[in-house]
Parts: sequence; C-alpha cells; structure tokens
Amino acid sequence: MKALIALTLLVQLPIHKAVPAAPLAPLGCDDPESEAAAEFAVNYINGHNHHGFKFDLNRIENIRMIHQGPNNYVIFLELDLLETSCHVLSPTPLKNCTVRSITQHAVEGDCDVKLQKLDGAFSVLASKCNSHADSSEDVLQICPGCALLAAFNNTEVLTAVATALNDHNSKTPDAYLRLLEIGRANIQYAPAHVVYVEFAVAATNCSAAEAKDNVEACQLLPDDQSNFGFCTATMVIHPSQDLSVDCRLYGHQVPTPDPGVTYSHPGYDTSAGLTPDVVQGFTNHNLRLSHNNPFASESSSSEFPSAALAAKSVARRAVAEVAQHNKVPHPVGFVPPPPPCPGKIRHFKI
Repeated sequence: MKALIALTLLVQLPIHKAVPAAPLAPLGCDDPESEAAAEFAVNYINGHNHHGFKFDLNRIENIRMIHQGPNNYVIFLELDLLETSCHVLSPTPLKNCTVRSITQHAVEGDCDVKLQKLDGAFSVLASKCNSHADSSEDVLQICPGCALLAAFNNTEVLTAVATALNDHNSKTPDAYLRLLEIGRANIQYAPAHVVYVEFAVAATNCSAAEAKDNVEACQLLPDDQSNFGFCTATMVIHPSQDLSVDCRLYGHQVPTPDPGVTYSHPGYDTSAGLTPDVVQGFTNHNLRLSHNNPFASESSSSEFPSAALAAKSVARRAVAEVAQHNKVPHPVGFVPPPPPCPGKIRHFKI
C-alpha cells in the first residue's frame, strides 16, 4: 500500500524542465553601456601606447556582448579613433586634449578590443590597433594651402628638429634636453615654405651650460627622476628665414607598468631620437598596439574575426528590421529608431 501511494505521488509530481536563459538583446553602439565599455578601452589604449599621440573616440562601429556566467560578460568592440594634440607622455587628461582637424591632416585609428565585464568591472582581454593618415588629396580638397604631413626622415624635418632643439638648449638655464622622438611634422610650400615639427624630449643630468663642455657625458635621468617634455617649432624657410620654439617639461611622473602586456614596438636608442618610424620614413606613428591576455580563460578567448563577423551580422539584421518596420504605416511626425550600429560620429568622418 505504501509503495502504491509513493508511486501515485511520483506520477502526480510536476516535472520542472530547465528553461534556457534568454539570449541577450543586442546592444546599440550608442547605448550607455556601450559607451562606458568604449571609454574604458580608449583609456587602456592610450595608457599602453608608447609612441606618438593620444587618441580620442570618434565612433563605435560595432559591439557584441556574450554572456559567460553570473555577472560575467565578454564584449567585442570595433572602434574608430582620432589623433589628438596630446603626446602619450603628456599628463593632460584625454577630455582636455583637442582632436586634430582635417585641415591639420588628421590621423585615424582602428581598434578591435575584447573586454571582460565581471561583477561590473571592465578588464581588457585582447586588443589590436592600427592607424593611418587621411589622404593628402582629401586635405587639399578642403584646404588647398594647408601643410601636409611629412615623413619623419625628411631632410627639412630633421633639420628643423635639430635646429629647434639646439636653439632651446642654447638659451635655457635649465636642464639640457635630448630628443626622444619626432612626433609629427607638416610642411607647407605655398604661399610660404614652412616646416612645422612636434617632438618629445627628456631632461638629462646636465645643465645646458655643462653640456657645452661635454655633451656626450649628459645622460637621461634615471627612471625614479625622469622628466619628459614636448616641443613645438615652426621654421620658415622662404620668403624669409625665421624660427620659433616652445619646449615644456611635464615633471616627473610615476610609471604604471603592466607586466601582462606585450608591445609590438621594438626598442630604440632614445639618445639618437630615431624611432623605427623615423628610419622607415613614416608620416605618423602607427598605433600598433597588440595585446593578448595569457590568463584569459578558454571560454572567453574567441578570436576577433569571428566575433567581428557575428557583430556585423547582428547589425545587418537590426538594420533590416528597422527597414521592415519603416514600411508599416505610422502616425504623422513619427521618427523611426536609428539602427543600433554603427554609432554616432563624435568629431568628423575621414
């Protein structure tokens, strides 16, 4: 009898099947969560770039979020960035850095970033960036007389940098400065022949006066005393000859190394001021940041290409849905929702 009752209860008990978690709704590129992830990624990129200038976010091209577990997500981002006037060594916050305009011959950065969001905190699992200058034709179409980017190893550029730095060192009572790298160079040929250069410098253990006697003895300050700075100079070659120089030191800054990051930049002799980009004659420092976290779990180590394709597929579906939605009659004054990606352009499109 007891067995019969137990069997009856067993038969009558409802069976609860496991309900699969609902898929995540696709994020829009301009959603607050997307912008927060992009801001974190851009700050990371600028903090781990060793050459050239800081970049600011111009547009979120694509975003995809994958649920990994409780409060655990992996986010794939495709970002368009624009070069600012702040060198990577500058302590100036990014929000105070000016994006270079098209007429200044803008430089665009393209980045793929893989983030993890665990318990509300972001971390970078992998990143890959490259950058390129706008075409000279596009610049001249808007501004026929504008100065264009020149190669770092251009003879006039090298002469302008050397002349400007020597001029500064010959007049300052402070520390003797040595060249770290040429950051940017523009040359204008009409109506005047002018060379504009920007370059990073570092203080040495000599005063400018001491350097006159034995410049070879002047060495860069050790890491715990390092003092970097930045110079801009304008050298007029024709119709007159003129030179203006402005150099400013940032003061000692405590570095924040990240042992889990590897860089594609090869080492170089800072005393010579010849970075690989100078030797190879580039017109801008390529944003060659590449990082893969060796401690990332297998479940969160999807490759960029497949993620990018998936994200683009989601974006295409969303655009198709909006297009289909727009075919349905709507009240007068109805404004259809924008497609989730790509996002808005914050500055300008190259």
